[in-house]
Amino acid sequence: MCYNATRQGFALFDRRIANVFTPKYQNEQTELMIRALLELRTADEAYRFLEDLLTVQELKSITQRLEVAVMLRQKVTYQEIAHKTGASTATISRVNRSLQYGANGYNLVLDRLAHNTQQK
Repeated sequence: MCYNATRQGFALFDRRIANVFTPKYQNEQTELMIRALLELRTADEAYRFLEDLLTVQELKSITQRLEVAVMLRQKVTYQEIAHKTGASTATISRVNRSLQYGANGYNLVLDRLAHNTQQK
């Protein structure tokens, strides 16, 4: 079936792709969140949105997990990660499982960050 470049055509295409690659948490609320994140254009907009959306503790937890993922990919030991980040070994283990067996989200983002850093 051929799709034209209309909004309706893309919506149908998006639904078909979503049926193939459905994240386990996909629903109307998470779809709204994803669309909101994709609307952010600058770091300032992202900071402002996250400040309004998350509590300080939620933001710290999320950023800590990302830092843990970076360090795990650098082959830093659990003990050193726990010491440097304050993350529990349970959190480190959870992030490690996601890196190894998850949906590849951490690896996708970290690869792109590394690539973009190299280009600068």
